[in-house]
Amino acid sequence: MAPSADRPGGAVAGIGVLALCTFALGADAYLTAGLLAPISARFGSSTAAAGQLVTAFTLAYAVAAPTFAVLLTGPRRTVLACAMAAFVLANAAGALAPSLAVLFVMRIGAGAAAGVLSPLAAGTAAELVPAERRGTALSWVLAGLSAGSVAGVPAGLLLSRHSTWSAAFWLVAGCGAVALAGLLLVLPAGRPARPDVPPPLRARLTVLRDRRVTRVVAATMLQTTASLGAYTYLAAVLATRGIGDPVAHLSVWGAGGLAASLAAGPVSDRLRRPRVLAMLLLGVLAAALVAFAAGAGTPWGLVACGLWGAAGWAFVVPQQHRLLPDTAAVGANSSATYLGAAIGAALGGTAITAGLPVTFLPVAAAALALLGLAVTGATDSRSDPVPVNP
Repeated sequence: MAPSADRPGGAVAGIGVLALCTFALGADAYLTAGLLAPISARFGSSTAAAGQLVTAFTLAYAVAAPTFAVLLTGPRRTVLACAMAAFVLANAAGALAPSLAVLFVMRIGAGAAAGVLSPLAAGTAAELVPAERRGTALSWVLAGLSAGSVAGVPAGLLLSRHSTWSAAFWLVAGCGAVALAGLLLVLPAGRPARPDVPPPLRARLTVLRDRRVTRVVAATMLQTTASLGAYTYLAAVLATRGIGDPVAHLSVWGAGGLAASLAAGPVSDRLRRPRVLAMLLLGVLAAALVAFAAGAGTPWGLVACGLWGAAGWAFVVPQQHRLLPDTAAVGANSSATYLGAAIGAALGGTAITAGLPVTFLPVAAAALALLGLAVTGATDSRSDPVPVNP
């Protein structure tokens, strides 16, 4: 990938296209979280069973994507374009799914494609700018994820009401197609920055031998298990308080995430202590989850929902910043993000099936966030940012 200095204006355009790619991923990752009711009604399944569509996407991202990445080595634009094309096809096929089982398989395909694309997009964005602006570049790409949630989940819910749930998947497929065109038009073919880009499975596992990297990745998994796992059942929690329309809360959650994602990069660049920022965000997340559980359905609950989204999404920026420029470490952290989300969605569904009150989920998630805070605090400050092998 040519440096930004060699292509005036190229960095801005490139980061913009990469943000559009992650926007499509963000719109898709938790699309089904707002569609549990219509999907359950369409296929005659329970809410807990439909909730596992989120698990299918996120677990495929975390586990299957590194394996597929081994088969997709080559110029970055080619790898990104192939992953986005697969993502578009999986969503289009999901819209046409005749059964919950087929939709489940298509969610696996979309998640695997997203797993190849997301960490590579972050790494590519960081290479387009000088080292002192990596946090800002990352914040724009990662803000695409939160922006996708802001627009995608509520838009999907509204579309399902005025059309069908499948219209939401067609919307995501369309966004992905536009992003694919942008990749082909804006990014040069280039050559891979390293022979192992995207990082193969062996590299992603080997990097975890570094205890400092392992602690960062473990904290990320705990945080996403808490934040994204609880988010899967946000609408179900609100339903217990008599709120049948979760659009306002979903929008506030996503808007908080978008604003915080954009702010986290410059703050991380200026603070130069991403570990400290990560600890602060984990504390805010835990407090917000408890406040939401106590005040769901009230104005204070809505505020807590916004803080929850803000802390949850902003956390990704300092974590990725701590691991750069090691592409394998960044990839492992991205996999941990979706592994945590898959575990959270699965545990939440299991808890509901076992008869535990759904309102218990945010409180349990807050406990996990505090555990992540403890793990992050145990990291020696001298390893911030984490030393990595170039």
